[in-house]
Parts: sequence; structure tokens; C-alpha cells
Amino acid sequence: MAMSPGAVPPQQEAANSGIDAAGLQPFIFSLFFIFGGITSLNDVIIPKLKELFTLNFTQAMLVQFCFFTAYLVIGIPGAKLIKKIGYMRGAVAGLVTMLIGCLLFIPASQTATYAIFLLALFILASGVVIVQVVANPLVTLLGPSETAHSRLTFAQAFNALGTTIFPYVGSLLILGSIATVSAADLSGAALDEYRRVESHAIVSGYLFLAAVLALVALAVWLFRNRLKGESHVESTGLAGLDLLKRPRFGFGALCIFLYVGAEVSIGSLIVNYLMQSSVMGLDEQSAGKLIAYYWGGAMVGRFIGSAVLRTISPGKVLAFNAAMVVLLIAVSANTTGIVSAVSLLAIGLMNSIMFPTIFALACEKLGGRVADGSGIINVAIFGGAVVPLLTGAVADLSHSLSVALAIPAICYAVIAAFGMYARRPA
Repeated sequence: MAMSPGAVPPQQEAANSGIDAAGLQPFIFSLFFIFGGITSLNDVIIPKLKELFTLNFTQAMLVQFCFFTAYLVIGIPGAKLIKKIGYMRGAVAGLVTMLIGCLLFIPASQTATYAIFLLALFILASGVVIVQVVANPLVTLLGPSETAHSRLTFAQAFNALGTTIFPYVGSLLILGSIATVSAADLSGAALDEYRRVESHAIVSGYLFLAAVLALVALAVWLFRNRLKGESHVESTGLAGLDLLKRPRFGFGALCIFLYVGAEVSIGSLIVNYLMQSSVMGLDEQSAGKLIAYYWGGAMVGRFIGSAVLRTISPGKVLAFNAAMVVLLIAVSANTTGIVSAVSLLAIGLMNSIMFPTIFALACEKLGGRVADGSGIINVAIFGGAVVPLLTGAVADLSHSLSVALAIPAICYAVIAAFGMYARRPA
């Protein structure tokens, strides 16, 4: 029988057979839950910081720029670190780095300085990158190669669970504290004090996260020797960059860049988009709660997708979903009221299978170089820094969030093309 799309080749299958990861699945799923939730919190703090520091959309998108720049800086070193110290110890290193990033929100709030908030987010994201370099390839190694697509999509559902819960809770804790007075009405000492007081809500949320991260890091450390038979193949090129010469992998890495950028752009704009009088005219906290529907759609879609991908070509499913997103963006941008809002939020459902499917399709037949591939893919997540900044600039120049949605629409069109290109096994 022919190898199914995304299946790991025989040499990788042999390598996988030596992996003993009994009992580790709960830890791995918890990693997906945590880094997904933390990433989605950016959608909540962007409108908060935008108000506190009276930012335009381009300046506000620096939150995503600094967060996702960590993928560019840390992706390849992260892969090298994992190959040196192993998956489990690498996960601990990532969790501790995330904890440090959370603690940096304290001086950011005390000084009421936007730049320090951005630094804290970069450090936090650096830890997320390391954890993600561990989690994605590890899931592909924890079972039969024929079900790698389905298993990674199922694991990503826990990522989506985090992205559903965190924004809702974050909107209650962070956006709910915004006072009736606006930072735009204040100046001097009064403005500095207002920023310190209002940013305290952000600090409280991230301190709670720091405590959770400490507990998870301790639990993973206690199981650091549980993974048996782990092995890695050394890079033949500069940190695995030679993999980009493979057309399938190179195209897939580009699509990860575009997908993450498009997904983050839309998530970052949801609150401000739904607050528009032409859409729903909601207040900030009510709009923030609806982010949960965007990410919740991704969660539901991933559980469904884990079953669908067992029977339908992953490339075809990817192409269909990406094309549907382009259609939904067109509907949202050219309608008003509830239709505009629902069509935008429904994009989350279509996003559901995209990241794990692109990842698995791009990494077909990498064999023992899966860690290198994961490192490069994580560098490609830098798209989450570039595309939102470009989208914000278009929004400022056009004075229209609907026009700005053209940027993510173009990204999804390219992803649809990759799905058709990769519909057959490598």
C-alpha cells in the first residue's frame, strides 16, 4: 500500500521505533495548551496597550512584531539546543524562559514604559519558541507514522483550547479594568500614574501564569529521563537551512510564514473590528470576549480535522479551508452588522487544521532531520511579526480595517495553492 500523505518514511519509522514515551502524552498536550493560550493573550493586551499609550494600529502591532520576532531569533538556536540537551530538558528550558518573561511585566508596569512591555513579550515568546520546537516534532514521534497528520492535529486542538480560554479570562481581568477616563485626556504625572494603575491588571494575569509555568516546569523536570531512545541527525548545512532547497519544504515554510501572519493579523484586529459602529458597536470588554469564538472555532475544527485527515488528502483539505477563508474575508469586508462579525469569527474554524497540516506536509521525508525542520518552521513563524505590522500600516493609511483584511486574504490564497501542490505524497 502506498504511503499516506504526511507519513514518515521507513528510515524515520525505524528511528521512531526506539522511542519510549509512555505516560508523556499529558505533559505534551499541556505544553500545547500553555503556549497556545499565552500567544492568544496578545489579542487582549493589544487594545489595552493601544489605549494606555495612545498608539495607532502600526504602533500597537509592535506587540506582535516583538513577540514573533523571537521565532526568527530563537528558532534555529532552539533546535540546536534541543539536539544537545534533549526534548524534555529543552521543554524545561523553554518554560523557565517563559516564566522570566512573565516576571518582566512587573518593571514594565512600575515604570509605565511601552518598550519594557515589548521586551517582556520578546523574552516570553523566546520561551514559547523553545517549547514549540520540542512539542511539534515530539508529537509526530509518539505513534505510528501513518497517523502523524491526525495526531498532530489532535494535539493542536489542545493548543486551540488554550487560545479559547485565555482570551476570555484575559478580557475579564485585563480589559474589564479600563476606566471611564482615557489616556488621551491625560498628560504628565497624571498620565504616568494612570498607566501604572491600569497596567496592574496585565501584571496580575502574567504573575498567575508565572506560577503555573513554574509548576509545569517542575513536573516536566521530574520526568526528564522518561524519554528513551531519543536520537538526532546533525545538520549537513548551516543549521539546517539547506532544507529550504527542497521545493516542498521551502514552499511549506513560506506558507507557515504567511499563515501565522494572517491568523495573528485577524486575531489582533478582532476587538477593534467588532467595536466599529458598522459591525457590532460593542464595548472593549464585550468585543474581547468574542475572541474566544475565533479561537474556539479552531479548537472544534481541529478535533473534527483529526478525523477527516485520516480519510481525505491533507493537501486537498488545506486548499479547501484556505479558499473558504478568502471567501469569508470578502464577505466580512463587504457587509455590515452581524454578518460581517460572524464571517470574520468563522475564519477560526477554517484555520483549524492549517498549521499542523502545513507543518506535516512540508516535513515529509525529512527522516532524522525533523528537529532541523522544526527549527526552520519555527523561524518561519516570524510571519506573525511581519504580516500584522503590514496589516496595521494598511489600516492606518486607508483608515479602514476592512481594506486591511486584503493582506491576510492574499496570504490564504497562497496557502490554497500550496495545498493543491502538496496534495500527493512527497
